[in-house]
Amino acid sequence: VQLQASGGGLVQTGESLRLSCAATGDIESINGMGWYRQAPGKQRELVATITSGSSANYADSVKGRFTISRDNAKNTVDLQMIGLKPEDTAVYYCSARSRGYLYWGQGTQVTVSS
Repeated sequence: VQLQASGGGLVQTGESLRLSCAATGDIESINGMGWYRQAPGKQRELVATITSGSSANYADSVKGRFTISRDNAKNTVDLQMIGLKPEDTAVYYCSARSRGYLYWGQGTQVTVSS
């Protein structure tokens, strides 16, 4: 499974961004997909995950502001982010779970200025 993420950038507090991630390869084996992030000096943390049946789970810090969605036909997972805060600044990684293994995309930088 290969994952290609896009959509990061520099925004101001309160603005929005949409991240997208496309999966290729052994896509029929993918069940869960998601987004994680890693800020400088911190551990990678879960942002949101979504099952193949579109059941979503969010970190408390992003609930109500971020929405994860998945298009199984296009093999994509998106993360719509609104009301961005400086503490959302991080490298965002998409992920896919397949055959018991967690695959990672290359990461996309999101920077929120105050």
